[in-house]
Amino acid sequence: MPTVPEALALMDYGPAPESPAIALDWLKDRAFGHFINGAFTKPGETFAVTNPASGAELAQVTQGTDDDVAEAVKSARAAAKGWAKLTGGQRARYLYALARLMQKRERLFAVLETLDNGKPIRESRDIDVPLAVRHFYHHAGWAELLADEFPGMRPHGVCGQIIPWNFPLLMLAWKVAPALAAGNTVVLKPAEFTPLTALLFAELCVEAGLPKGVVNIVTGDGRTGAALVAAEVDKIAFTGSTDVGRLIRRETAGSGKALTLELGGKSPFIVFAEADLDAAVEGVVDAIWFNQGEVCCAGSRILVQEQVAERFTARLKLRMAKLRLGDPLDKSTDIGAVVHPTQLERIRGLVDKAIAQGAILHQAPMPEGPGSFCPPGLLTDLGAANIAHTEEIFGPIVTLMTFRTPGEAVELANNTRYGLAASIWSENITTALDIAGQVKAGVVWINGTNMFDANAPFGGMRESGFGREGAREGMLAYLTGDEASGKERKAPEALSPLPGSATGDAVDRTRKLYIGGAQKRPDGGYSYAVPGAQVPMGSRKDIRNAVEAAHKASGWSKVTGHNRAQVLYFLAENIAARGKDLGPKDEVALAVERAFYWAAWADKYDGRVHSTASANITLALKEPFGVMGVICPEEAPLLGFVSTVLPAIAMGNRVVAVPSQSNPVPALDLYQVFDTSDLPGGVVNIVTGPRAELTDTLAKHDDVAALWVFAEPETCRLAETLSAGNLKPVWTEARQRDWSGPAGQSRSFLRRAVQVKTVWVPYGA
Repeated sequence: MPTVPEALALMDYGPAPESPAIALDWLKDRAFGHFINGAFTKPGETFAVTNPASGAELAQVTQGTDDDVAEAVKSARAAAKGWAKLTGGQRARYLYALARLMQKRERLFAVLETLDNGKPIRESRDIDVPLAVRHFYHHAGWAELLADEFPGMRPHGVCGQIIPWNFPLLMLAWKVAPALAAGNTVVLKPAEFTPLTALLFAELCVEAGLPKGVVNIVTGDGRTGAALVAAEVDKIAFTGSTDVGRLIRRETAGSGKALTLELGGKSPFIVFAEADLDAAVEGVVDAIWFNQGEVCCAGSRILVQEQVAERFTARLKLRMAKLRLGDPLDKSTDIGAVVHPTQLERIRGLVDKAIAQGAILHQAPMPEGPGSFCPPGLLTDLGAANIAHTEEIFGPIVTLMTFRTPGEAVELANNTRYGLAASIWSENITTALDIAGQVKAGVVWINGTNMFDANAPFGGMRESGFGREGAREGMLAYLTGDEASGKERKAPEALSPLPGSATGDAVDRTRKLYIGGAQKRPDGGYSYAVPGAQVPMGSRKDIRNAVEAAHKASGWSKVTGHNRAQVLYFLAENIAARGKDLGPKDEVALAVERAFYWAAWADKYDGRVHSTASANITLALKEPFGVMGVICPEEAPLLGFVSTVLPAIAMGNRVVAVPSQSNPVPALDLYQVFDTSDLPGGVVNIVTGPRAELTDTLAKHDDVAALWVFAEPETCRLAETLSAGNLKPVWTEARQRDWSGPAGQSRSFLRRAVQVKTVWVPYGA
């Protein structure tokens, strides 16, 4: 032990250990069963949960079986009706009680989380547990306000929730709190490596007097998760890898289960020349070396402007060398242990491949002794195709590349299949906000990183998943309505291009496809007969051409809502003027009303400024997806087309629409209305033909960002299954909707036509 003068001279950290005694006492000789119907079951076949910093066994936990999951779902189902019938205020009291109880045991939760996960005690104590508590308080408020703020909506019912091992308690709070606030019951599966804080939370549920069956926790590995996905639940909420998310999308296709996915990321960390470089270096520490880099939104790709790259890199290496790697229970530790030896091996394998592909690794030596430790690392001199730059490492390893211009920075930032988060560093707020608007990410931090709050929406774009957690948007993910309550849709009759299928009055006019603002003959050269006309039989190549035309019309997404409204108002006037040529008088009149309605919303479906527990303006901006596919309803050929296509373009999307198969003429005849209403070519594209085949192509198309399908169950299932390729959000309705009533102009169209981008802007700091 150095003397005081020696310590002041050396300025070395002394040991500051946190005692694990109370947590170990709670764990002593424990073999955990599942938590079902308000009590722990008798342990079944168990597996060991270990401390990643030492390899020591902490407890034995039961491997969940199909029968265990079924029993938990049965318990949740039995409790669902009574829980949903409680008033919002009554549910709020339970959520408030859970928040208070968690606060009273915050140190136990923090130590247990560190023992189980390997993260430094400073992070579990100062970040994870307080934020988990914040989520329960926040959603107690939403429960209280539910009837006023979400009129006409109801809970899904039973929610199956699967959470990862990087933030075990926090992810539990993110999912359980809004589900309970909305009136759902829950079956939660924690990660195989880190189930202990979830099991401690189960004891809090008993202590809070939560009704039996409202929260159920089933432990186990991926087999247990698969059983939960396949179980008779009403919603699946998953946080984890993109590969598993893709499997879940396929497994739930056609089941009617609601689905939200928060998946992987490869987030850019963009440093401009005018940035505060010292602050940006500290930002890197928070972006990638926080939680051992085991963060889905970690800033794992540093992009630094060329003229400051040398200075920035030198400072970053100095800072990296000072990070303390070691005992997670030591309050002076910066980087703890990787969650499990298998994850450590994965990190090492990816780094080895990156080096083999030409990257240079800057890293401290690996410490000796037990535990799954990985020193922080920096990879330089690598190309854009290097595996470390494209694949999620999920460890404390960051890549660094340079750029010259803001445009190049955006191009590099978006050169990924992911779209979870981004961090932008610049003292020029104009530059920062300009780049924030161009990066494809669900969350953007300006001069900061890894900031979270219960009142800030969080979630990704592209292959980082869909749906949002937190704030109003997170509550909507656990609520539904009964708008499509009609008969189940039936598939239209099969098409035939043969002359024998024509009717005697089908020769007066042959329609064409409408692509890029012009009439186009179908690529295959075939047409089919409908009453009064021959219509083109579109194919995969026609969809390809329509998608290309829609992408070329990207300017539509950039114009103001006011300008889009003017075009839609003009469109309404022209539909009225051409009404007698488009269809029955009553349907045309409703189509005109619908066009005026969506025009009115074009500049009024606003984002929000969220109040968060930080010195930031936190903006939840509603952005269009870009190119959308719409399989319009077979019923109400004109009104159904207008009611689905117009809200999508009102929000700034460009659409490839497949109208009614049996009567597409009213939709095709709208081309003259579009041409005379100042609608730019490519904003609306119409491809007619076999709906199932065209749905197949749109669902698989990587350049289609979202898809709506109003069709029979099999086509809905097909769309959901094939959409797993690029994990586009898909809205399917297999039951008919009353297009002439309020359901035909529901706000659900607006909500599903946009994706929320959360931008954190420093304010008042």
